[in-house]
Amino acid sequence: MNENVRLTAWVRGHVQGVGFRWFTRANALRIGDLIGFASNLSDGRVQVVAEGPRQGCELLLEWLRTGDTPGRVDGVTEIWDRPKGGYEGFEIR
Repeated sequence: MNENVRLTAWVRGHVQGVGFRWFTRANALRIGDLIGFASNLSDGRVQVVAEGPRQGCELLLEWLRTGDTPGRVDGVTEIWDRPKGGYEGFEIR
């Protein structure tokens, strides 16, 4: 079953000022059926929130961890939850 879920991921490393949020959005759009956002945090991490089919969220998480991302990813922490909605597409914040 591929139910809809909410993935919240915090990406650590050299991920600000390198186009990381733009590439995250592009990858979410490529995967398809994902809504949410990527946002810089004041501590240097990027927060990614994605809602949609579990398989798509898992693909995005895998890309965040091991994909050809800009900058350098040192680690990703994630939590899973039920979708909350309220997004129109996938945004950069």
